[in-house]
Amino acid sequence: MNRLSACVLIPVYNHPRGVTLVVQQIRQLGLPILLIDDGSDSDCASVLDGLAKQDCHLLRLPFNQGKGAAVRAGLAEAEKLGFSHALQIDADGQHAIEDLPAFLAQLPNNPEALVVGYPQYDESVSLTRFYGRYATHIWVWINTLSLDIRDSMCGARLYPLANVNQLLRQAPCGNRMDFDTEVLVRWHWTGGRVVNLPVHVHYPTDGVSHFRLWRDNSLISAMHARLFFGMLWRLPTLLRRRLQHAFS
Repeated sequence: MNRLSACVLIPVYNHPRGVTLVVQQIRQLGLPILLIDDGSDSDCASVLDGLAKQDCHLLRLPFNQGKGAAVRAGLAEAEKLGFSHALQIDADGQHAIEDLPAFLAQLPNNPEALVVGYPQYDESVSLTRFYGRYATHIWVWINTLSLDIRDSMCGARLYPLANVNQLLRQAPCGNRMDFDTEVLVRWHWTGGRVVNLPVHVHYPTDGVSHFRLWRDNSLISAMHARLFFGMLWRLPTLLRRRLQHAFS
């Protein structure tokens, strides 16, 4: 396998129809596809078994552990399979496939960067979802003392596997919806480079959301508090980095 080689990583939990359509579309990128079954029900599991018999690699978790745990398992598996990068997308088909080649185009010149999508919404986004993200944006900007991360909640991103997996061995991050934000903040703290790219987002009218209002909001609130205190003791380093950046 080439030194720089990417696969597509798709965490899946009960999206039988969505993941089938996503796999059909993502094949046009010509990349190996790694599916992570996060303890799906039997109907979705059988769909994933069928895709695995075609041209997908399937890693099945024994029970539902959350998106963060599924992504973390997938990143470790992708590195074990010999890939240098993993292009993560969601299983419900919300990310525009035609925007993803721009992520892969970063590989030759920015192989160490973590490439993160920021959403370009259409009319399918609700105002609650659109404006609700800004509380997290503000906390991320506070906890990194920067605007380097434009959106920390988008599930379209290109991970450099060796460095990210090393980070996750030291700081596992949350297991559920808190993972996406926490891993980016901790990546930024290590001095890792972030590249922000636009990705068009459409929420299917028949889509299934696994966001649980009280559980996930509580986890996200605890994550922001944890990161804030982590930022405080890193404050001298972060301030020095900002000054170096300003005068460089």
